[in-house]
Amino acid sequence: MDLFNEIKKKLSHEFIDIIEWLDNTNETIVHRFERYQNEIKNNAKLIVREGQTAVFINEGQLADVFKAGTYTLNTQNLPILTTLKGWKYGFDSPFKAEVYFVNTHLFTDEKWGTKNPVMLSDERFGLVEIRAFGTYSFRISDPGKFVVDVVGTDGNFTNYEINEHLKSLIVTRFTDTVGEANLPIELYAANTSELSETCQEVMQPEFGRVGIELERFYIENVSMPEELKKEIFEYSRLDKLDMVKLSQFKAAKAMEAAAKNEGGTAGAGMGMGMGFVLAQQMGNMMNPQAVQQPFAGQAPPSAVPPPMPVQIQYYYAANGQQNGPVPFDKLKELFASRTINRDSLVWKQGMQNWTALKEVEELKSFLGGNTPPPLPN
Repeated sequence: MDLFNEIKKKLSHEFIDIIEWLDNTNETIVHRFERYQNEIKNNAKLIVREGQTAVFINEGQLADVFKAGTYTLNTQNLPILTTLKGWKYGFDSPFKAEVYFVNTHLFTDEKWGTKNPVMLSDERFGLVEIRAFGTYSFRISDPGKFVVDVVGTDGNFTNYEINEHLKSLIVTRFTDTVGEANLPIELYAANTSELSETCQEVMQPEFGRVGIELERFYIENVSMPEELKKEIFEYSRLDKLDMVKLSQFKAAKAMEAAAKNEGGTAGAGMGMGMGFVLAQQMGNMMNPQAVQQPFAGQAPPSAVPPPMPVQIQYYYAANGQQNGPVPFDKLKELFASRTINRDSLVWKQGMQNWTALKEVEELKSFLGGNTPPPLPN
């Protein structure tokens, strides 16, 4: 009796054909249902769960596609395969076909980033480099196209395999998009939301060509070299003061560096003097009319203090050598200590030639009425 039951059980299993797939990895995108010689019986059961699509491939050609549900496979629900096989009156014997289960749920929090810096051209700073990274989400929107164009004969196509392709596509389109945006360099980091939406619109057609929908695209960070950041911050502060010419800013920085030279040469002093003059000229460029007048009933804006007075620097000759530059007070001390006298030659910015101290108008105050007599021979 037990032997008879076992035979009946075995025979019943041979005539019951169930095609289904359970995903336990959450990383598999496409799984090929493996059967001996890919044979499928008439009236076999096909079970497609939510978040899945079943794709039938016949001898390399896309046939029928099934969404979520339970199906009894026959000529009525296999119209394309019936045409390909030439079944005019149905079929009784098993047929061969490959069945691919496609995972259509949303794949989230996928990472992307620029492996190499992206080169951009900025009107003020010239060629600059930026890097960017973020996340994206996608789903398979056209399982048939995806299996034919991307998966091919891969029996277990994973998330990792498609991500390498998608990351390269994202970086390429991101580079094109930021280049065409032609924004000031500092605005890329400040407008990541708007830039993300624009990139998603540009990338979606590329994803759609292989049956993928780019559900979300995020730029989390846009970075640039620290030296460029500092220059942008300094320029932005100057821009608030109506100094709109970056070339003038760079010239002032160069003069400042020259003025810090401790060599004590005439060239260093000239650099300092020119730096002060240029700084004063740049200060005069500020438009005094830029301060808006208050409306009736409003308090006047806070007063802006005038720029610090520029201290004149002097060079002087002593013991046949050029010395300086020194400020007015220091020159007065040198006169009092008899390092220089009324006949010593001095020079300052704006003078054409070296001139005796006694002939310089603002230095005549050194002479007073207490000029010491000449040293005895």
